[in-house]
Amino acid sequence: MSVSRPHIEPGRLFIDGEWREADAKGRRDILDPSTGKVITTVAEADAIDVDAAVTAARKAFDTGPWASTPGRERARVLHRVADLIRQRADEIVAVESVNVGKPVSLCRAVDVATAAEEYEYYSAMAQSVDGSSRRLPFPAHAYTTRDPLGVIGAITPFNFPLVLSSSKIAPALAAGNTVVHKPAEETPLSALLMAEILAEAGVPDGVVNVVTGGGAVVGEALLRHPGVDKIAFTGSTRIGRHAASLAGEALKPVTMELGGNAAQIVFEDADVEKAIGSAIKGFVFNTGQFCMGGPRLLVHSSLYETVLGILAEAVAGVPVGDPFDPATVVGPMAGARHLAKVEEYVRIARAEGGRVVVGGERLELNGGNYYRPTVIADLSNDSRAVQEEIFGPVLTVQPFDTEDEAVALANSTPYGLASGLQTRDLARAHRVAARLQAGIVWVNDWAMLDPAMPFGGVKQSGYGREYGPEALESYTKVKSVIISLA
Repeated sequence: MSVSRPHIEPGRLFIDGEWREADAKGRRDILDPSTGKVITTVAEADAIDVDAAVTAARKAFDTGPWASTPGRERARVLHRVADLIRQRADEIVAVESVNVGKPVSLCRAVDVATAAEEYEYYSAMAQSVDGSSRRLPFPAHAYTTRDPLGVIGAITPFNFPLVLSSSKIAPALAAGNTVVHKPAEETPLSALLMAEILAEAGVPDGVVNVVTGGGAVVGEALLRHPGVDKIAFTGSTRIGRHAASLAGEALKPVTMELGGNAAQIVFEDADVEKAIGSAIKGFVFNTGQFCMGGPRLLVHSSLYETVLGILAEAVAGVPVGDPFDPATVVGPMAGARHLAKVEEYVRIARAEGGRVVVGGERLELNGGNYYRPTVIADLSNDSRAVQEEIFGPVLTVQPFDTEDEAVALANSTPYGLASGLQTRDLARAHRVAARLQAGIVWVNDWAMLDPAMPFGGVKQSGYGREYGPEALESYTKVKSVIISLA
């Protein structure tokens, strides 16, 4: 089904169930990454607006019905959200694609489908937020309860606006919390659309609030606000450190899903065709703007030149272009600054002795932020292009000789969000997966994700988990009750 670029009305803040202008009446232009043209404008909030949103969320939690609503009823509302996402899929695809530069085929199959599944999964989980009874060595009836934390400050990045906001809002609501959501300043449009969908599904006023604007003002105000009980953050490691430090000053719980620089290991016994397909998916998916992408490929030396030769031909044929063309696989970078960062890293890689096997240049197309998928070989492991997160459609390829060397190379960066390997040896798959320092490990494929399976980081990739019952637990607090029977 074809989707056209939408006409989008200027966006306003969503606070306490109402659409309103920002206190200072500021506006921000939102650009189409595929053309560089203005799509629309959104309200530019400030600290006064953040305070209004937190106050509304606080009131909704303390006096409103949501926290005390039975889990079964919360489940019905969340299930209606999932149904509405599917019913309005074309509209959501159009908005997300034009705002992020995401190909419509990818957006429909991944982003919209995943968001619906997130709300569907947590609608079921909402009915199982339970404590447990405990036996004590003295006469007492003892049990625990799991209660909602309160007001959640959800801060989400530019690359997967719909999915990464849903991964926080859905479990937060399932547990009975209220939310103030600050989407990325560049890509806020689906967050505003989801506010409308959540209200239509029956989420009460004040339970979900959306404030748009820059991180230095809106994000900072949300992080510092004393009325926020938890911060759920996805973004860069640099900003995550700052966010965690502010939350730590107030002793607020946080979950931090931060940067990544995953390696995919191709052992000598791998199915080479399958491995190369997985490698390409791992670094061009979402134009490489994927914290769990696979920008590093480690290949057994006996396959190194063979793999490079196949990659050169295959990557050159990956369709790059207009995200509204159903045939497009790789769209533009989400913004000009992201494109400039990729260009700089490729320049650095060349200066460090890297061999550009394919790509290595921007694509001039309609004034958009396009960069050709790029493969770089022969870099040393201490190269900045290997050690740092490029966050674009760039793959570095390194050889190895032994299993120990492969594991050491995979674990050699400061990050630990994802990792993977390609092998036909089941024993090796288990053995290597156990040694890889990452929150999720994929074997013989890449980016296999489902709301039932948790993901998150170790090392500089953060802490806490999204998805699964683990995420739901992180939006609750445990209370112990002990009643004397003596």
